[in-house]
Amino acid sequence: MLKNKSSSAIVAVRDIDRARTFYGDTLGLELADAGMGDLLVYRTGATQLIVYKSEFAGTNQANAAVWDCGDEIDEIVADLKAKGVTFEHFPDLEGVTIEGDVHVADDAKLVWLKDPDGNILHLISM
Repeated sequence: MLKNKSSSAIVAVRDIDRARTFYGDTLGLELADAGMGDLLVYRTGATQLIVYKSEFAGTNQANAAVWDCGDEIDEIVADLKAKGVTFEHFPDLEGVTIEGDVHVADDAKLVWLKDPDGNILHLISM
């Protein structure tokens, strides 16, 4: 039923203006639609990221959105770090080493960061 339908990620935030700055300026996402009040729609690859205002922002303790960064992951991490983004480190993950801010597991590179509301965003390269 849904296998041929598009999907998108959705992230709750407390402050829509702060989120607009983070997702647009810091992450560099293209704003596709801002005409729905406290809801922003960003273009991200072939999908969309929807950001909306909610009193429950940041309560999710799992990944909220994931980007496949391919061979550009190190460059993307360096760019985000230069913009002041800090990254999460998980030293206890079995079979994973940490090189700077990048977790390495065999051929996979994994990076986690949080938006201003604490939503966990994940970057991968496999």
